[in-house]
Amino acid sequence: MTLICYKKHMSAPYRSYLLRLWLEPNDPPVWRAMLESPANGERRGFASMESLFIFLEQETGRLEQEKDAARPYQEPGE
Repeated sequence: MTLICYKKHMSAPYRSYLLRLWLEPNDPPVWRAMLESPANGERRGFASMESLFIFLEQETGRLEQEKDAARPYQEPGE
């Protein structure tokens, strides 16, 4: 496992969440998830691990777009 020091990346857009996972005793059992934002207390529930991963991929995509939008424009070749 690779650990990344987040302090050196704090100037970049980021999100933090408290992740809760639990196993619903269905037949077959199903993993559920909830993310809670410590910044505003917003909670988001997920009916499957797949839906959690889709959300995280979309959220990181939005963060990349924010980072790109914040960069000053440069002429090609600069």
